[in-house]
Amino acid sequence: MKKWLSMISLTAMIAVLLAGCGGTKNNNGASSSASSSSAPSGSASASPSDAPAGNPVELTFWGDWGGEGQKQFETMVDAFNKSQDKIKVKYVLQQDMVTKFLTSATSGGAPDILFWDRWRTSLYAPKNVFHPIDDFMAKDGLNKSDFYDEALKELTYQNKLYGLPLTVDARALFYNKKILADAGVANPPTNWNELEQAAIKTTKWNGSKLEVSGFSLGDNGLFNMYLQQAGGTMLTDDGKTNFNNEKGKAVLAYWDRMLNTDKVYKVGFEQGLGEGTDAFATGKLAMTLSGPWMLSTYKKYGKDLDFGVVPPPAGPNGDKGSVMGGFGLVIPEGSKHQQEAWEFVKWWTANKDNALLWAKTSMNIPGYKPALEDPFFKDDPFWKPFMDTLEFAKIRPQHPGYSVMEGDALVPNLQLFQQKKQDADTTLKKAQERGDQLLQDNAQVK
Repeated sequence: MKKWLSMISLTAMIAVLLAGCGGTKNNNGASSSASSSSAPSGSASASPSDAPAGNPVELTFWGDWGGEGQKQFETMVDAFNKSQDKIKVKYVLQQDMVTKFLTSATSGGAPDILFWDRWRTSLYAPKNVFHPIDDFMAKDGLNKSDFYDEALKELTYQNKLYGLPLTVDARALFYNKKILADAGVANPPTNWNELEQAAIKTTKWNGSKLEVSGFSLGDNGLFNMYLQQAGGTMLTDDGKTNFNNEKGKAVLAYWDRMLNTDKVYKVGFEQGLGEGTDAFATGKLAMTLSGPWMLSTYKKYGKDLDFGVVPPPAGPNGDKGSVMGGFGLVIPEGSKHQQEAWEFVKWWTANKDNALLWAKTSMNIPGYKPALEDPFFKDDPFWKPFMDTLEFAKIRPQHPGYSVMEGDALVPNLQLFQQKKQDADTTLKKAQERGDQLLQDNAQVK
């Protein structure tokens, strides 16, 4: 879920940081005026015992964001390095990062900090490649309630916390105000029925050619989200698939009606517009489910794209649903400077000013809730629907085999269903049988 979004000037952002952190620097790299946001007095300070006298401890920070994302990371690294003189961090871009990390974890070449897609935690934490941060949290008096509970849960395995959330995200409904108004739709939809009716009214066909789609059904990976809205869950408590039932059938019946009866979308429609063409930005799509990473892109279109955002529509019985995703920072077990690595992680993710600098730099929602009280978020109406959605969004199941089940069993069968190559009952039955086998095969991490 890489989002290369526009970056605010490095100079301006660092100026914001220094202005927001004015005062005497304390041991954890934040200013005294911001210390209440990051840690109380007495928090652990960096102790560069392995570094020559007078030289800072050098840390490596691995991530797989290049391009604009790399510049965003380097903005934060530069700000941290300028905030104190005991630790120096260097960002290292890694391709195929997870494979390289697993190799380095056993060969003595592990980085000190790792940028981590949180959903992978339950798969890799059992391999003992991460260092738990519970003792660091307790010593510095950090409050878990300052972070999104679902995000912390995703970084936890067997009651041990392995990192702090850097970003949080969830899908919400983007809608084109002009298209809806021209079609006589007074308000954005709040439930499945309203969404279907609005999609019907805003869809435009020219003979056999779809010119404007009322609603995108191009991402069948959002099945989990729809299932939540139908009142269901992806897995049972004992780790088996839980979608071959009436709730799963309700999702596919809704998709089938929208695709084949209402004809508000055509499989492949968005790809058929040409490489790099965004259907929503170009007025070819009235409504779509997407994340906060698209805000800066769509804002660039200004008056040519008058759009709004609302939480995702509720299901037939009023159930809300969205999937929380995002990234975190973790400390490898093989790091030779775990205390110093923690100082960097804490500085970035558990300090209001620094989390806000990150938000303004990357246009991501930080995982640190106190930062969301800033006018940057409060005074911009586009952020509110996402923050409202994050209050009920759920992470993906923490079963080690979940991602394999979804990718290799569920999604391929959903594709066949959307292409009218198999019916709903067959789709869910095959996905269940193959999915349960994959879950069983991957129940134990090897």
